[in-house]
Parts: sequence; C-alpha cells; structure tokens
Amino acid sequence: MLPETIQQKVDQYRGFYISLKNELKWKVTDHKQFMAIASMYAVKGKSLQLQPYIELSDYIKNQVGMFSTLKSSQRFTIAAMLDTRYENPKETFHEFLDVYDQLVHGGFTRGAFTYIAASAMLSNESSRSHKEMVRRSVEIYQGMKKKHLFLTSSGDVPLAVLLAETSEFTDDLMHEIEHFYTTLAQHGLKKGNDLQFLSHILAIDKNLHTDTLIERCVSVKEACESTGMKVKAMHYPVIGLLALFEKPETEIEIIHEVVKQLNADKLFKWQKDINVMLAVNLVISEKLKDSRLVETGIYTTIETIIQAQQAAMLAVIASTSAVATTTTI
Repeated sequence: MLPETIQQKVDQYRGFYISLKNELKWKVTDHKQFMAIASMYAVKGKSLQLQPYIELSDYIKNQVGMFSTLKSSQRFTIAAMLDTRYENPKETFHEFLDVYDQLVHGGFTRGAFTYIAASAMLSNESSRSHKEMVRRSVEIYQGMKKKHLFLTSSGDVPLAVLLAETSEFTDDLMHEIEHFYTTLAQHGLKKGNDLQFLSHILAIDKNLHTDTLIERCVSVKEACESTGMKVKAMHYPVIGLLALFEKPETEIEIIHEVVKQLNADKLFKWQKDINVMLAVNLVISEKLKDSRLVETGIYTTIETIIQAQQAAMLAVIASTSAVATTTTI
C-alpha cells in the first residue's frame, strides 16, 4: 500500500488526466501529452482549473505566427508549464517568447525543443543575463556535438540550457560529462542518447563527487532491477535523479508500487515506459517537501533535474507525434 500522500498525488494525476482527455480529446492526437500535462500539475501540487487553462492555451495560440508549433497541440504543454510555475502566466508568456527568440537568434533551431528550452531558462533564476545564458547554452550545445555528433540533436537543447546554469568552463564541463558517459558504459549501461542524457543530468549536480554519483547510479539500477522493474535505456534519466539521494531504497520501493498501479490502470497500461518516468517525478516531488532537503542545498538541484526529467519525457512524446516537427518561420 502506498503512503497516503503519494496515493493522493497518483489519484490527483489520474483525475487531471481524465479531465484533460474528456475536454481536449479532439484537439490532441497523442494522449501521452495529457499524461505529461497532468503530471506537471500533480508534481507541483497545483489544482488544474480547466477553463482558465484552456483560455490560456487559446491565448497562446492567438499570440503566435501561423507556422509556429504553438499553433499545434504543443500550446497545451507550454500553457501547463506557465500555469504551474507563474502567478501571471499570460504576462509571463511574452517574456517566454522573448527568451525563445533569443535562443533562435543565438543559433538554435525553431521548434518544440527550443520552446521547452526557453521554458527551462525562464524558470531558473540566474545571476546571468538571458543574453549570457543563451551564449553559454549555445557553447555547451556545440560542445555536446563535438563529443557526440550523431547522438546530439534538438532534444538536447533543454539540457544545454539547464547546464548553462553551472559555473564551470565549458571544456571542463564537457570533460566531466564524458567521464560520466564512458565510466557508466564500463559499468554496463548502454551507450547512446539515453546515456548521454543521463551524463548531462549528473553534470548539473555540484554537491556530490563524480565517482560518488557513478557508484550511486550503478546501485540505483541494481536496486530497481531487484524490485522487478525492467530498467530500459530510456529510463536512465530516472537513475540520475534517484542517485542524488544517499539511500533511495525506500523511494524505489514506493516508485515500484506506483508503477504497478499505473500499469494496472486501463487508462495507462499501454504506456509502461512513461509510467516509470511519471512515477519517479510524483514520488520525488513529494520528498521535496522535506525541509531537511532545503537545508542541504540539494533542493534546487533536484528541482532542476525534475525539469530535465520532464524534458526527457516530453522528448519521448514529441518523437512520436507531430509536435516534434520543426518550423521555418
């Protein structure tokens, strides 16, 4: 049986999903998008007020150009990001568009992932200006491509933005990421885009030594598998989030129970891979309420990595839907 607070989150998530599906099923072709949106509200502990949310989505659609991907169903995802993070989402939307334009002018491709990156940049407080953050994001993204040309794609742009928050020189950061990548591969994790994504996530954290994080990743993977969870490469970002905790065994057991519950639900049983990612975010977001985490300084890192997790989930969804289509406006 799940802890009461976690069960409430799961029930809340399910209720949000049903509301979205009933209201928007003719406007959103890929219902996995409802899963992502519902999870954003559940993770933030915010109630989904359907009518204001739809009004915000329509506002976004009416504010952008004819060929923008925000004319498509992606507007519902961006509306959820704005609604769950800001008091005045309509006002913030215009700042969001400005950040997006800066990213495009900086060299990133127009489209879904750059919008996600703009959201990440906007929501992270930084002492750097947006102009400097864009410059550094582009530099980091180019560093990614230099190391792994065929693995790096537009789906990595949100991570480049999140990594731009770090204070290291880009060359040092790339060296650290490559150390994570090669060492984890030596420990049996499959090389590829998912391992690169995990390496990027681990590089966000500056509280733990790199070798400690690597050891924990291996331990987390083994602990997940020992519960009966099948850890696929696409779940590697999950491992990175759990590795931040000194003793995540309790959380892993709870996550496994959430996964089993979602997999048994007729609404979600065909989305087992995404259920794992959602379960982790739901459980860890509840753990963030622990005041002791705030005192350790790891709180902000975890929040940032949850953003990265959401970006990873959206990447999975976008890769199988029209949302992933880039534009040439």
